[in-house]
Amino acid sequence: MKCPFCGAEDTAVADTRLNDEGDTVRRRRKCNACDKRFTTYERAEIQLPQVVKKNGLRTEFSRAKLRASLDLALRKRPVPIESVDAAVVDIEEILLSAGEREVSTQQLGELVMRELKKLDKVAYIRFASVYRNFEDVDAFSRAIREVSPSSRKK
Repeated sequence: MKCPFCGAEDTAVADTRLNDEGDTVRRRRKCNACDKRFTTYERAEIQLPQVVKKNGLRTEFSRAKLRASLDLALRKRPVPIESVDAAVVDIEEILLSAGEREVSTQQLGELVMRELKKLDKVAYIRFASVYRNFEDVDAFSRAIREVSPSSRKK
């Protein structure tokens, strides 16, 4: 590791520690040329898939956009922030475990709907009405019946 102060490549690790979550290594280093100390961090690089839009354009996966979609659907709904955070993590884990280099916006939308269905039925319907672009009241009614407790007993 190159020294950030003098540029020398002769540095030594003085101390190594794992963070509480166990996913980051903190290393204290000492430059053998100028005797200054500095800290480096090491963590696994995780590659989420590219998102393929309906028009074929590809874009980087954005955790912020995913969270914003969930937040918009859940606006003014009684869902704890921790539950929304967990949903974001669940979606990211599904994408990572699939091992695909690309994911379509359709697949991503379905994952969001699955999480919203678990979190809040009203938010699920809100998201579905925009995502599925309901053309008539019947399509909207079918979606409501899908999450309605009384229709699942039949």
